[in-house]
Amino acid sequence: MKSVENVYTNPVSCRDCRMNTLCIPLSLRSEELYKLDQIIQRGSPYREKHAVFNSGEKFTAVYAIRSGSIKSFCIDNDGREQVTGFYLPGEIFGWDGLAENYYLNTAVAMETTSVCEIPYKQLDLLSATIPSIHKHMMKLIGREIGADQKLIALLAGNSAHQRIASLLLSLSARLAQQKLSSTRFRLPMSRGEISNYLGLTVETVSRGFSHFQREGYLLVNKKEIEIIDKPGLEQLLTNPEECA
Repeated sequence: MKSVENVYTNPVSCRDCRMNTLCIPLSLRSEELYKLDQIIQRGSPYREKHAVFNSGEKFTAVYAIRSGSIKSFCIDNDGREQVTGFYLPGEIFGWDGLAENYYLNTAVAMETTSVCEIPYKQLDLLSATIPSIHKHMMKLIGREIGADQKLIALLAGNSAHQRIASLLLSLSARLAQQKLSSTRFRLPMSRGEISNYLGLTVETVSRGFSHFQREGYLLVNKKEIEIIDKPGLEQLLTNPEECA
């Protein structure tokens, strides 16, 4: 793995991590949590644009984000980068390698990012003896599949404004899960990465943010976002005429 120093230490335990309610089962007993903690590897933070893993590498682990953010992408048939997901603290990524035993996507840090590496073979063995871990793994995999399906549906027929609103509302909900502000936050990704993910041009995304600000849905200052009218954004997803 390509962290800053690639030397593993254990400065944080699952018990002490503020993200533990998001990425591990709540029902674990103390001794079960200890067993899980023993297989997790915590290395130095990844710098911006450094890869956690690359497409085609052997699948060995999944990763939980403690701080920072991750972008996943693949290379399409024309050799162009296609963003496939954004991951925030408390979320687990790398499941795309499970089916074929190698990673389908490349995962890179969008900013200085700390992750927990969870070796999959050891996790699989542990889940066989601790049912709540197995159940939680299935839930996380199902959530990943659901996110892929939502992206396909999002890109299928929605307007540019609906796509942008959907992304902002998704980020808002995920930040709320972390007990962070769901209305004031900083976008870790660039306008170019947003446009790539949503299947839009950079100019369209920029115009979309400007439109939302004019209409009173948002306050925008570069990457800083404040949602002023959340119900209004939600209404855009159900009323296409509002997106005209």
